[in-house]
Amino acid sequence: MKTWDISSEDIDRIAIGAGILGTGGGGSSYHGQLKAKAHLSSGMKIEVVLPEDLPDDATVLPLGGIGAPTVSIERIDEGHEGIRLIEAIENVSGKRIDALVADEIGGSNGIAPMLPAAQLGLPVVDADGMGRAFPETQMTSFFVGGQETAPAALTDVHGNVLVVTDARSPEMLERLMRPATIAMGCSALMSTAPISGAFLKSHGIHHSISLARRLGDAVLCARSAKTDPVDAICTVGRGGCLLRGKVVDIARSIANGFTRGMLTVSGLGEDRGRVIEIDLQNEFIVAREDGSEIATVPDLICVVDSDDGAPVSTEEIRYGIRVAILCLPAPKLLRTESALAVMGPRAFGYDLDFKPFNQPYDPAPAESYMMNPAPAGIDNPGEETRHGTS
Repeated sequence: MKTWDISSEDIDRIAIGAGILGTGGGGSSYHGQLKAKAHLSSGMKIEVVLPEDLPDDATVLPLGGIGAPTVSIERIDEGHEGIRLIEAIENVSGKRIDALVADEIGGSNGIAPMLPAAQLGLPVVDADGMGRAFPETQMTSFFVGGQETAPAALTDVHGNVLVVTDARSPEMLERLMRPATIAMGCSALMSTAPISGAFLKSHGIHHSISLARRLGDAVLCARSAKTDPVDAICTVGRGGCLLRGKVVDIARSIANGFTRGMLTVSGLGEDRGRVIEIDLQNEFIVAREDGSEIATVPDLICVVDSDDGAPVSTEEIRYGIRVAILCLPAPKLLRTESALAVMGPRAFGYDLDFKPFNQPYDPAPAESYMMNPAPAGIDNPGEETRHGTS
């Protein structure tokens, strides 16, 4: 397999982009950024392979965090969670894992497979199963495409490992994994069943790491050029800005292993007098104005700092901060009838149909970051990727 090494500067950009694609969830990309850069500093390598270069018979393991982001941002990882998952799946399945892939590109989960991959010398596929973040296990293009439900595994910071050897449906796997996650403290690392390279090519969201990196690079270039990073994000993501304003209310709580609540943003400047409310369940699910829905899952409702474009997650939102609410179109695989049944508005209990914000956007291979290196002369963003520190 032809692979590329990810640099520390790439990680800075991927962390920003994954935070944007996380639609408020997926865990803190800042924490993932620090862990990945620590691995690189210690001499480890993070290698990426394009999905089109992956052998059809390769065995790929999807993994990512599960639980409440509010807990995961405060909890320190033990450091070997990914290795335990890989060993557990290999022991049960009898298959040797050839590569890792993110179940979701959003937030820290976009970086999660890079950590055990670096520790074990495995490549990470430039793809994922969501093109964003979603709160429940079954909400992936992999499961929509027919991924097996077992073996799946779960582990926590204390070394506990749970392996599911059979689950009758992806929804049942979610119902098994969620209580176990709560027992583990509402934050754990999870792997679903191994998939083949051929399956990933057909049912994965391609080039999502590249898109995250391009979004992060657009933000940093805009900051350096003193241009609008919000516009830069919309250009790269083929989306639009719904509102620029101030957070006037945020209500959230942890219930049944999720962070749930509502965000209210009042418009400023040209948007003065407008108000948008957003329902959240780990991620931003539905945005409404004047009682009417203006954006819904699976399209990406993203909240970023209106000045510097830094992503703002559901656990970081606080009263008074200035934000921009964006909507980016979901990938094509999420807009099929079978996918909408699993991750559309009705899957979250809303009595409404999905209305696309814009045409879907699937990055082409030529747009891979590995073929478009970062422009020279942009300062390392360091701590600026964490909202509120710049």
